[in-house]
Amino acid sequence: MTVQVTVNGVATDVAEDTSVAALVAERGGRHDRIAVARNGDVVPRSGWAATRLAPGDDLEILAPTAGG
Repeated sequence: MTVQVTVNGVATDVAEDTSVAALVAERGGRHDRIAVARNGDVVPRSGWAATRLAPGDDLEILAPTAGG
C-alpha cells in the first residue's frame, strides 16, 4: 500500500510506513549533507529512522550548494 506525500513541491507516492531515512536513501542523497523539514519542522538527523511519513506530509529535502 502507498501513501501520497509532497517532496520538494512534487506529489510523490511512497510505501506505507516509509521513514524519513528511507526516503532520503531512495533519493540517493549524501546523508551528511542534507537537511529535512517535515510539515515546516526540521527533522533532526537522529530522528530520521523513527520518523514515519503520513499521508499528506509536506517534505523539503535540502542540500547545500556552493557558489555565490
